[in-house]
Amino acid sequence: MKSAKANLQRLRQIFTLPADQFSTLFKIEEEISQNLLGFLRNNVVASDLRPADLERSFADHRVPRQPIFVSEQAEFLLQKVVAPAVNTSSPKFIGHMASALPYFMLPLTKIMTALNQNLVKTETSKSFTPLERQVLAMLHHLVYQHDDQFYQQFMHDNRVAIGAFCSGGTVANITALWVARNRLFAAKTSDDGLFPGVNQAGMVAALRFYGYRDAAIIVSRLGHYSLAKASDLLGIGRNQLIAIDTDARQRVRSKDLQTVIAKLRQQKIAIVALVGLAGSTETGSIDPLTDLAKIAEDNGCHFHVDGSWGGPTLFSQRHGKLLEGISCADSVTLDAHKQLYVPMGAGMVLFKDQNSLNNIEHHANYIIREKSRDLGKHTLEGSRPGMALLVHSALRIFGQQGFELLIDHGIARAQQFAELIERADNFELITKPQLNVVTYRFHPDSKIPVVNDRHQFLNQLTTNLQRQQRDRGKSFVSRTTLTLNNYQSPIVVLRAVLANPLTSELDLQEILKEQEEIGFALLDKLSKDT
Repeated sequence: MKSAKANLQRLRQIFTLPADQFSTLFKIEEEISQNLLGFLRNNVVASDLRPADLERSFADHRVPRQPIFVSEQAEFLLQKVVAPAVNTSSPKFIGHMASALPYFMLPLTKIMTALNQNLVKTETSKSFTPLERQVLAMLHHLVYQHDDQFYQQFMHDNRVAIGAFCSGGTVANITALWVARNRLFAAKTSDDGLFPGVNQAGMVAALRFYGYRDAAIIVSRLGHYSLAKASDLLGIGRNQLIAIDTDARQRVRSKDLQTVIAKLRQQKIAIVALVGLAGSTETGSIDPLTDLAKIAEDNGCHFHVDGSWGGPTLFSQRHGKLLEGISCADSVTLDAHKQLYVPMGAGMVLFKDQNSLNNIEHHANYIIREKSRDLGKHTLEGSRPGMALLVHSALRIFGQQGFELLIDHGIARAQQFAELIERADNFELITKPQLNVVTYRFHPDSKIPVVNDRHQFLNQLTTNLQRQQRDRGKSFVSRTTLTLNNYQSPIVVLRAVLANPLTSELDLQEILKEQEEIGFALLDKLSKDT
């Protein structure tokens, strides 16, 4: 009994935070901060532990019987989580779409966490609700450039929504295609009676009522994997995500697209949406958005642009024109945790028509009521944190000029890296960057041994090189497999993402030097083995 009372008191202290606890927490925070700042500043991985080694630290499946002190947990985190964590802020971490965060994000996340607002309901997000609506309007204006009257009328109108916050690009893309599906198969009255809409009757009934055999979503073969998830979740099916070939610049072929659309229409297959890419994940390429918008309009289908990566390019006066045509899209996805430099978990979907999200509107008796200001009426997710606080702060602190500098710098750095690769004797540039993604491979032509399948050998060499560089932990470049017109079969490539403003030319030179060293060591080993 005494032990139970002591544990209850300890738990209450965790929540109420008596004054004498501040010094303890401050000490823990200071230790973590010092550790984060100190662990291998220029390295990507803070330890040489492999995944299997790390898993041993997290092997106990039982919740502890007794509460522990915060300081005990902090010590565990320092040793087992913080120390071996991937240092995504490193200037030599150029493999994925994660980067260093601006320093002011750290205290802001504390404020957000401490306030613990839930954006599903105004009753739990009184000031955060209009804040989120303002952020959506700011980015909506960046994309669509509607006049001031539009935003004055609709920004805070609880009857409509010009966009929605999501936990990331995947949910944002799903939301856009969810809206597209529900608009296409909306409730309708005919001679056969009243069709309640696909959201009520389901896909089978919708196809039957509207006279289609099937439905499809169309995108280039470089479309993000979230589109396949959306096809699955919406009852369309992954096989009905139609991938169109790309040209030499990795942009969707408009002529091939038109041929496919004509064939689908002939087969009585409904086109739920045509998706254009504004910065593909693998190569950073941008589809001809103006052409796609015209094709979508001619065929009466929803035009969605996945701008999760490249959308912020609109801030750049020099490069924003690459996204010409994006303002014609019915919906656009953005990911703030990519090139708006906020922590993970902040995606958005914007709609040209302020009524679009009403197609997925949902209500409940105790929350998100019909005439309420609750944002949860128009989101797939229910409870959500106040990430708009972080995005709002970034937009104001950086401003348009600040983001323009970041975007221009990233693209210039990618072009610089491409030039370094082209000048290097032992590397091959695979795709020239449109934005700030570069693909290439180690290819010392004269050093490649005579093998039965040279293509397969180079693919395996690239794979092994990337793995070894990752395991060394000094730097990180990712890899992917591309299907390109000038290669007979899929090619494994190294993929660099140049978004971190701290990455220097020297960092890039050292990354290539390390890859060259690893590559030649792999070739020497192969020669000895054979």
